[in-house]
Order: sequence, then C-alpha cells, then structure tokens
Amino acid sequence: MNGLQPDQLATLQATLEQRKTALLGQLAGSDNVLTRPPAVEEIEASPADNASNHTLNQLLLEADELKLGQLRIVRHALAKFADGSYGLCENCGGEIGVSRLTARPEAAYCIACQTRSERTQR
Repeated sequence: MNGLQPDQLATLQATLEQRKTALLGQLAGSDNVLTRPPAVEEIEASPADNASNHTLNQLLLEADELKLGQLRIVRHALAKFADGSYGLCENCGGEIGVSRLTARPEAAYCIACQTRSERTQR
C-alpha cells in the first residue's frame, strides 16, 4: 500500500498525463529523432558556419534525446498506477512521501534511497 488518498493519486496521475502529453507534443515534429535530417542545413558555407550549424544540430538532437528519456520515465511512473505500485520506492519498497511525489510525480525512490544513490554516484 502506498499510503496515498484516491484524490492524491488522481491528481498525481493527471499531472503525469499532462507531462506525457507535453513531451509528446514537443517531440511530434521530430519524426524519428535519431534519423531525421538536421534542423540546420550544413551546406557549402564557411568552416565556422558549418561548425556552428553542426553544434546546433547536436544540441537539438541531445535535447530530443533528453525529452525521450523523460518520456520513458513518465510512462514508467504511469505504468505503476496500473499495477498498484505507484508511490512505493523501487529500492526498499517503502512509501515515497507525498511531498516528494507532489514535487516529482515521476519519483521512483524514496528520499533516503535517492540520497544514498546520489552519494554512491559521486
């Protein structure tokens, strides 16, 4: 049991659905993010212009990849509603606090496990 009230669950689920819709909207014009043509054409121009255009295209690609990663996380959180595990830490199984879920509805870990994970990564 996750300790969340039905109205809290509904609000958090709606927030995640809105984020999913927003991310899909941002990616909609991207077609296939990894194979689409460059947003800025790298045609015959000065080497400096070509370098700038290449950098801009790389940044746009990285931004789309970041959005795809965020979309995967949001979809994962939404899937947890279906199996009843939303609001439970994926590491220790304890409840993720309501304040944490309100701030980050896609949170997969309680604050203690997240803190431990971040310390380990340093």
